[in-house]
Amino acid sequence: AVKHGVFGTKMRSVINLANPVGIEAIVAQQFEIGKQIIAGGLMPIIEPEVNINSAQKAQAEEILKVTLLKHLNALSDDQNVMLKLSIPTQANLYLELTKHPRVIKVVALSGGYSRDEANKLLAQNTGVIASFSRALTEGLSAKQSESDFDATLDSTIQSIYEASIK
Repeated sequence: AVKHGVFGTKMRSVINLANPVGIEAIVAQQFEIGKQIIAGGLMPIIEPEVNINSAQKAQAEEILKVTLLKHLNALSDDQNVMLKLSIPTQANLYLELTKHPRVIKVVALSGGYSRDEANKLLAQNTGVIASFSRALTEGLSAKQSESDFDATLDSTIQSIYEASIK
């Protein structure tokens, strides 16, 4: 992968409940694999996704933040990661993570939100940029003409970009 110019790889886990033991297990596993990815010369993208439909989403995000900070603080100076996280319920909850010296970037996944909702929530989070896939493809169809497809994709990319830089 490295010789072909691949930058990094991700592993995704889903958090459904605000369970500190479960969240610790997920984050520990992600960082353990992340260290193997670093050793292989790639950038690990740590992705513990909090389910946007969880009744405990905000509480799970708080636990996740504390747990991520613990694991980030344990990394050595030559071990950097990216974080791919659900857009938090509380605006700027992950601001401290965006400034952590072991984090090269925090990116947000759309997680099932509509593009408009994902953009609105993302714009409230300083230092976090979009890594949307579901929201990116919203409104696209193989049945569209090439020009309609391109126009829809162009406007989608522009709206996501604008939400990322607010």
